[in-house]
Amino acid sequence: MKKFRKIFLVFLSIALVFLVFMFWYQNEYAMDHAQEYEVNSPAENSRLLLATQGSDFKNAITTAIVDYYKTESVYIKVMDISALVGVNPNNYDALLIIHTWENWKPPSAVKSFMDRTKDYRDKTVVLTTSGEGSYKMEGVDAFTGESILDETPNYVGQIINKLNPLLKL
Repeated sequence: MKKFRKIFLVFLSIALVFLVFMFWYQNEYAMDHAQEYEVNSPAENSRLLLATQGSDFKNAITTAIVDYYKTESVYIKVMDISALVGVNPNNYDALLIIHTWENWKPPSAVKSFMDRTKDYRDKTVVLTTSGEGSYKMEGVDAFTGESILDETPNYVGQIINKLNPLLKL
C-alpha cells in the first residue's frame, strides 16, 4: 500500500509541476489583445483589413503598414484576430493576418477564418511568427519568421509588395 501511495504522490507532483509550468508559459508568452481602430474613410477606393495580435513585434509591423497606407486612398480596419469570426472577406480588397503559432498550432480564430475563406486566399496575406520561425498552416502561402524587432523593415517591405497589387497601388 505504501508503494502505491508513493507512486501516486510522485505522479501527482509531476502533474502539478506540469500544470504550473503550463500556466506560467501561457501567462508569459500569450499574445495581448490588439486594439481595434480604423484609418481613413470606408468610402475610399481600396479597403484593407489588418487582423493581428498584440506584441511589440506585431504592433511594430501593424504601425508601419498603417503609416505606409494612411496617406493613400485606402481604408484600413485594424482588429484583433478574435474578431475574424464576423468578417466578410467580400468587404475588403486585401486581408492581412498577423498571428503567432501557439501551442504548436495557429490560433483557433485564424484557423477557422482560413478554413471558411479558402476562396479568398488570393487576396489574403499572412505573417506567422513562431519560436522556430518556420511554422505555418498547411496549404496557406504565408511569410514565416521569429518575432525579431530588427527584422521589422524586412517583413514590412515583403508585406507591402504583396498588398500593393491587391490594393491597386
